[in-house]
Amino acid sequence: QVQVVESGGGLVQARGSLRLSCTASGLTFGDYAMGWFRQAPGKEREGVSSISPHGGNSDYADSVKGRFTISRDNAKNTLYLQMNSLKPEDTAMYYCAATPSYGNRYNVPRRIDEFRYWGQGTQVTVSS
Repeated sequence: QVQVVESGGGLVQARGSLRLSCTASGLTFGDYAMGWFRQAPGKEREGVSSISPHGGNSDYADSVKGRFTISRDNAKNTLYLQMNSLKPEDTAMYYCAATPSYGNRYNVPRRIDEFRYWGQGTQVTVSS
């Protein structure tokens, strides 16, 4: 049974930093592309960043480029999202997602419907 669990959310002031973590179990982590998504109240879920199974390729939403960094440690089955220079508009529930990418170490999925497994989310609130 695959489980995806996020942690690291919280309340931070604008221009501050947070690091989110996501631990996946029940799968061979290095065979899975991973992604972070977020959903603010009253808005649709949107992609934040994705990373290939081996970690060498990644993609970012324009709104977070230069501020957020995605990374992964396949030995620890853990995905990270380092968030710097946070803005009030970054306030949202952040979700981690995983999808198998057998035979394609460079795959960087971006769409919500490309991801198979989802966590329950961790709340990030940025005060002005």
